[in-house]
Amino acid sequence: MSETLRLGVNIDHVATIRNARGIRHPDPVRAAAIAVRAGADGITAHLREDRRHISDGDIATLTDVLSVPLNFEMAATDEMLEIALRHKPHAVCLVPEKRQELTTEGGLDAAGQHNRLKHIISALTDSGSRVSLFIDADQAQLDAALSLGAPVTEIHTGRYCDLTGEARAEELERIKKAVAYGSAAGLEMHAGHGLSYATVTDIAAIPEIKELNIGHFLIGEAIFHGLETAIVEMRRLMDEARAA
Repeated sequence: MSETLRLGVNIDHVATIRNARGIRHPDPVRAAAIAVRAGADGITAHLREDRRHISDGDIATLTDVLSVPLNFEMAATDEMLEIALRHKPHAVCLVPEKRQELTTEGGLDAAGQHNRLKHIISALTDSGSRVSLFIDADQAQLDAALSLGAPVTEIHTGRYCDLTGEARAEELERIKKAVAYGSAAGLEMHAGHGLSYATVTDIAAIPEIKELNIGHFLIGEAIFHGLETAIVEMRRLMDEARAA
């Protein structure tokens, strides 16, 4: 059997529901505990500049109580760097961020922001956090990640999930090619964004991918079936795809 594929569960949108009422329920930290019990290998949380879901307090509590690694998603800003250096999470994933976007709309331009990212990546690495870059399946971006010294890249799968038919098949091949290139160059390859029961199998079957980060779909399914049940099913699909 191939190496077990890790699952990181993103709890952002539990906080989105909480913030809609401005109260304490539902608690994303409680959701993280359920996710771990259901088989999550890590917890992902994105502290946005506008604090639309995860809060500073959530990050502080997660850092203190989690029994699995915290993957702290953040924009490459001085404010977020200061927060990450204070909490020293296991992993930091640098992502692009726009004020008006509903969700992350593509990968980080690591090649175009090389000089700015170099300082941030160096500071995070020196603090003990494993740095990853959330990028599109593009060789130039992978080369930039290598040049910047980021040991991990997470390939953006949102476009793949949005496409259908032949276009989706072509995007899958593009992802496979990028993952193989990055892995051969020494990068640890992750993937995520938009993955669901219907789209996870082909991505999970790519042998060089070590970790998937999935959130919105699981929180949505939790409304109908419960969070633990949703994660167990996702874990099953991932494991079957990897075993095959």
